[in-house]
Amino acid sequence: MSRLWDWAYSFVVIPLFWAALKSIALVNAKTRRGIRGRVTLFASLEQQVAALPHGARVWFHSSSMGEFEQAKPIIAELKKRRPGTQVVVSFFSPSGYEHSRKYRLADVITYLPFDTRKNARRFLDLVRPDAAVMVRYDIWPNHIRELARRKIPVLIANATMRLHTRRRLPLARGFHRHIYNMIDDILTVAPSDAEAFRRFGLTHPSIQVIGDTRYDQVTARSVEARKRRIIPPTITEGKRVVVAGSTWPEDEEVVIPACLRLQAELGNVLLVVVPHEPTEEHIENLERDLAGRAPSIRFSALNEYAGESVVIVDSVGILLVLYAHAHIAYVGGSFRQGVHNVLEAAVFGIPVLFGPKHRNAHEPIMLVECGGGFVTGDEEELHRTLKNLLEDGAARCASGERAARFVASHTGATARFLEHCERRLAART
Repeated sequence: MSRLWDWAYSFVVIPLFWAALKSIALVNAKTRRGIRGRVTLFASLEQQVAALPHGARVWFHSSSMGEFEQAKPIIAELKKRRPGTQVVVSFFSPSGYEHSRKYRLADVITYLPFDTRKNARRFLDLVRPDAAVMVRYDIWPNHIRELARRKIPVLIANATMRLHTRRRLPLARGFHRHIYNMIDDILTVAPSDAEAFRRFGLTHPSIQVIGDTRYDQVTARSVEARKRRIIPPTITEGKRVVVAGSTWPEDEEVVIPACLRLQAELGNVLLVVVPHEPTEEHIENLERDLAGRAPSIRFSALNEYAGESVVIVDSVGILLVLYAHAHIAYVGGSFRQGVHNVLEAAVFGIPVLFGPKHRNAHEPIMLVECGGGFVTGDEEELHRTLKNLLEDGAARCASGERAARFVASHTGATARFLEHCERRLAART
């Protein structure tokens, strides 16, 4: 049966997937970048690997930038514990690859080749890892199969799986059981994830709950973020700052009107809007929407600040630092398809608000349960929650303290993961 799954995947699924990507690339610039970026993949990889000295080598694969943030604390701690260890980092998404090319702790940074048998063999012939770490969910069967054939240990970090996943539907169940049985350690975020993996009836991998390395990563990054004050104190002094992070238009249609009402009622509220995709078109649409309703200024023009009540952030990579300025945070995606990272806000000890679509991850739910987070279903509820928190400083501080304690209580997954990884490395080196 396993041969049938391998054949169907390699000779039916992959050709269809490639054809779909080529079609999407005709209208999607990001997909085009991903295809073009792989044209010189093996030549570039061969050159990078040739420059490496002999020594233990670990390959980390992430789908995109968000997943790679979860790998960073593992890589940093691995480098401390085993200074000679080389790290190869790969990405499927062009956004992850492009934003991480200067990551200093990686010895090699590359795209993952498309998941054909030939590409998997060629990739591993060049990389020659002593262990492979897949971050969260991006599992490519031919690469996993080739790793297993070479007896290279494979670990999943921050593994998640819904109890009622579609992967256990009749045809999909057998295929995924076959793939997961080639993995050595499935190290999950929560007990429910571990239970979901066990329901596949897996016989080979060790399945253990170790927690989520994102808590370690946001804690480490927050230390540096507190030192950076990228909004001048003269702008925030005497104001109550609401940072709306990773927003989509659906979020902005709710957040902006609610905050404009608060500005009219309280007078000293500064709204900082951080779009998830700060394209020029999106920024201009926000400016047109605010025209005649509230004065706004772009973040890049803050040296010309003249009392505007809305700051529109037209830069990327600074959201965590901006949360350090906030009294309250709203995290976007929750009026669209699923809330973005709430931990980046919670670590600063501030209340975290988000919309109804927040069950795509464990931490928003747990944050609400501990009193550090609030779900708001519409503009009216968001306005009411914001107003209560801004007017009641004691309640706001108490909620923020609960959010900070929540993050602190869940750190330590990095060390637990490395116990498993180092044991696998020791068996090979």
